[in-house]
Amino acid sequence: MKRIFLALVCVGWLVHGSALAGSEDRRSDESLASEERLLGAADEEARHQALLPFTREIVLAGIVARSLDGAMAATGVPSVVRLEVEQALGTVLDLERDVQAGDRFQLRYQQSFTMQGAEMGVGRLVWAELQTRKGTIGVQRFHAARHDETLWLTSGQAAAPAAMRLPIDTIAVSSRFGMRADPFDQPKNLAARGPVMTHGTGRAMNVTVNVATKRGVLAGLSPTGTTRRAVGRTSPVWYMHEGIDLVAPIGTPVYAAGDGVVTGAGPNGGYGNWVRIEHPGNFATVYGHLRSFASEVEVGHVVARGELIGFVGSTGRSTGAHLHFELISNGKPVDPFAHANFKPVRLVGADMERFRRQLSRSRLQRDLKATAPDAAASAPVPW
Repeated sequence: MKRIFLALVCVGWLVHGSALAGSEDRRSDESLASEERLLGAADEEARHQALLPFTREIVLAGIVARSLDGAMAATGVPSVVRLEVEQALGTVLDLERDVQAGDRFQLRYQQSFTMQGAEMGVGRLVWAELQTRKGTIGVQRFHAARHDETLWLTSGQAAAPAAMRLPIDTIAVSSRFGMRADPFDQPKNLAARGPVMTHGTGRAMNVTVNVATKRGVLAGLSPTGTTRRAVGRTSPVWYMHEGIDLVAPIGTPVYAAGDGVVTGAGPNGGYGNWVRIEHPGNFATVYGHLRSFASEVEVGHVVARGELIGFVGSTGRSTGAHLHFELISNGKPVDPFAHANFKPVRLVGADMERFRRQLSRSRLQRDLKATAPDAAASAPVPW
């Protein structure tokens, strides 16, 4: 009986000890969990890295059947990347007119994925080439020193429109910025008798003058300037032309050169029907001889670049249908054709050198991909 009692006591101590040990283990686990929540687990970085998204560069190529957009969609190019390609190439090409069946494209874009391989966010174009019958046009993403990372044409020109645009779509210049003959003071039919000067500038009386271009001559302007007989001699009569004249049929749409606010709209002496727009940066543009105005155009109206503001006419002091267009910078008229706002940004110096090196790497990747055994697998439509 005594031995039985001792055995029961020993079993009790063993059970109690086991319970104590389990309790200690639970407290230890809870402490460890609290410590990990506070300080992080030893393998937390590895687990975190395993859950992080990753980015791949994807190469696709194809052949145009009906349209560039349709060909890219058929190869699996995401819609955002297609839009980037079309906007970039559209700065130098008319994608409806210049891209034809049989033209080839190749592009590379970045795409982020989750750990499970699902796409995250939107793709981003890195490089693209379009091979047309007129030549190959390419774009490359690049971060220039004084610009945000953006797309550039392989020539080094920004693949984006200039800050300002000319106000009509088809440009035919009859008279440029500078000294010119008064068109109302020219002899009748003089254009038919004189030589045609094609460059829009010439020399007379040691002054650079703005002579009639081919379009101006066809419109009836003197090709060499006007003349007037005075005191038995012939002398040219010149005055300053503070804008450019763009020949176009009556009714041709006229668009705002840039974002701004209308500060003038209505009849204005020799300008005829006239619009003035103030733009950021102390710029203004003037549009003269309009036949009529767009319905929304009035003083105070906010316009966007490319918004319709009126229609070509021949009102005011005008010899025929055309648009008189002026650019005013800091209160002074300047030549729109010579101003940086009407020219696309270009890479120069060290930026251009770095860009050429990056472009060379892209072309090398293109060539390596084209010669790789599995090249066809990466292109749903053969290159």
